[in-house]
Amino acid sequence: MSDCRVLYHILKRCKSSMDSKTVAKTHARIIVLGYATYPSLLASLISTYAHCHQPHIAYHVFSRIINLFNMNLVIESLVKSGECDIAKKVFDKMPFRDVVTWNTIIGGYVKNSRFLDALRLFRGMLSAKVEPDGFTFASVVTGCARLGAFCNAEWVHGLMVEKRVELNYILSAALVDMYAKCGRIDVSRRVFECVVHDHVSVWNAMINGLAIHGLAYDAIVVFSRMEVENVSPDSVTFVGILKACSHCGLVEVGQKYFEMMQNRFLIWPQLEHYGTMVDLFGRAGLLEEAYSMIKAMSVEPDVVIWRALLSACRIHGKKELGEFAIANISRLESGDFVLLSNMYCSFKNWHGAERVRQMMKMGGVRKKRGKSWIELGDIIHQFNAADQSHAEMKAICRVLEGLIKRAKMEGFTPLTDLVLMDVSEEEKEENLTFHSEKLALAYGVLKSSPGTKITISKNLRICQDCHNLIKIVSRILNREIIVRDRIRFHQFKGGFCSCGDHW
Repeated sequence: MSDCRVLYHILKRCKSSMDSKTVAKTHARIIVLGYATYPSLLASLISTYAHCHQPHIAYHVFSRIINLFNMNLVIESLVKSGECDIAKKVFDKMPFRDVVTWNTIIGGYVKNSRFLDALRLFRGMLSAKVEPDGFTFASVVTGCARLGAFCNAEWVHGLMVEKRVELNYILSAALVDMYAKCGRIDVSRRVFECVVHDHVSVWNAMINGLAIHGLAYDAIVVFSRMEVENVSPDSVTFVGILKACSHCGLVEVGQKYFEMMQNRFLIWPQLEHYGTMVDLFGRAGLLEEAYSMIKAMSVEPDVVIWRALLSACRIHGKKELGEFAIANISRLESGDFVLLSNMYCSFKNWHGAERVRQMMKMGGVRKKRGKSWIELGDIIHQFNAADQSHAEMKAICRVLEGLIKRAKMEGFTPLTDLVLMDVSEEEKEENLTFHSEKLALAYGVLKSSPGTKITISKNLRICQDCHNLIKIVSRILNREIIVRDRIRFHQFKGGFCSCGDHW
């Protein structure tokens, strides 16, 4: 127990086993060996005491740190290991904080996908009269982008202008990316034209923003401008341009850029490029070409490659190739099981779907819960699939039932094959009704004025049933509805979607 790394691993084991006696012995050993000033080890000790329900000792350990620099390093170590709640408790106990302290906790929350909490902390920083710097805004802008929160994004950008924050290429790229991910590609373009874009990352942000909006030809135009302005593309640029081609089914164009990347710019394909090409072929129904690309790869295919193939097999009903793809995924996650189960259900192979559910149960794998959120004013309202805990759920259900009834009169038919169970059609329809994006849509209709745009964000890919319903609702209500799912933006208008039903 004389090695710092050994002590760290012992504390890690104590945390999982809740062994408070060994924690105390290890704590004593840390002091004897002179490691009591090591921030990462102290962070682990504080976290372990907290997990062992001894918060008073955890606070005592922290209170012995008298150096602000080391306090900040403890906060950094905690958020790096995902212990945001413990980091926040330590943060709250600090006798004084500087801009580095605030940047560390805000940045940590963003990196751990706690975006709403990060925004709340940023508002707390402003209330505490601590002046944010470029590092603060880089984190907050990223948080707004991941949330897709346009009102919050505008507010943060306004603060940057008011405080005359100097825009380096990192902040410029972050702003371009933020507005694109908030559904405002028009604003993203304006920012791009206004900032200095002599660094490749700013161009990459613009190309990727256009790609997720399904504007492949616009992305190609921006790529062409890079050459005119003497900015050389890098590997990230080609990931963006290939993604744009994939989202729009431009197979031949995508192949051209894949070859150009190697032959003209001498950029050798990495896993991300191969994955995008497999996705490009797969979405277009060219499953043999997708599999040939995997076999011809110069590197070992990873889980993302096999998932892209599995997803294409589900869409195009290639059961045998789908089973082969899933056999090559070493660590199966809930989404993999859902894709396979969906494939069996589409063939009405209930035995196969049940077998997949049993595999999930035995492996302790839970289906990832769908959640969607909508920003009204500067407030973000979140909805979870099948969750009826919202204070206005009765009104939301009334609006949703009305929308579905009107949509059925216009030809909408619920895709009950997507429901992973062999039950009655009525039960399947009810299961589909409470998808999170449908709840968010109904709330948006309930709370916004007729004719205004509704923007929804979702953590998973939008399902075909929700996609079909929202297309019809956009025509019935004569409203533009934008949905940002995990892959791209869908702009619904007049009964059509910008993705051309290709996503």
